[in-house]
Amino acid sequence: LFKKYNITTFCAPPTMYRFFIKEDLSKYDLSSIEYATTAGEALNPEVFNQFKKATGLTIMEGFGQTETTLSIANFVGSKPKIGSMGRPSPLYDVVLLDADGNECKTGDTGEICIRTKEGAPCGLFTGYYKDEEKTNDAWHDGYYHTGDQATMDEDGYLWYVGRIDDVIKSSGYRIGPFEIESVIMELPYVLECAITPVPDEVRGQIVKATIVLTKGNTPSDELKKEIQEYVKTHTAPYKYPRIVEFVDELPKTISGKVRRVEIRNKDLQK
Repeated sequence: LFKKYNITTFCAPPTMYRFFIKEDLSKYDLSSIEYATTAGEALNPEVFNQFKKATGLTIMEGFGQTETTLSIANFVGSKPKIGSMGRPSPLYDVVLLDADGNECKTGDTGEICIRTKEGAPCGLFTGYYKDEEKTNDAWHDGYYHTGDQATMDEDGYLWYVGRIDDVIKSSGYRIGPFEIESVIMELPYVLECAITPVPDEVRGQIVKATIVLTKGNTPSDELKKEIQEYVKTHTAPYKYPRIVEFVDELPKTISGKVRRVEIRNKDLQK
């Protein structure tokens, strides 16, 4: 398709790029592509690196919602940082707020919010149709609250942590799923991975990894232990997945985003 239609700009969710890097891309003519972009969910650093190694293309990541236009991105002319969504669009006054509504310090995790004290900027929706309660949950105290969390570095680049509902609270620790997913994606036999919380009487929640293996690899207890040890040594011991489940595919939206909420709900029903 790239060769046939001379495609110059390729935009796809991270799921598509994850599939790409597990294939031999030298078999395909991708020479027409000038820009590779992604959005919908966070892009794992390993995917970024492997795609660039195979094609020479730098994937430009961005962040937005149905409720907004592109609000954070690695824009043309900017220098992407691997694993970062980029910097706020000039259209939006983006800030990170803590649970008390205060602006976060550099490096601290907070909710991605858009300042609306002077009115809603162009491109931002003004409410949910016939749902006042949901609208009030998102719009309050002079901000639009996205429900997504991130950190910001000293250069103003934002690093995605996860949906507020996706952050795992285990034994007093707050664990972002994206970091663990990115580490597991470094393993050559992992095609896809989703990290979710599972209720636990002692720890509150524990980490679960739902994994799709590449073709030719078979689930086993040895593989589970290898994955667990890899996470322990490449993040922190308290972040490793105590539960590892192998599946044929992950639940996704029509646009390719992983539906972690569906995995969580299934676990709650067990």
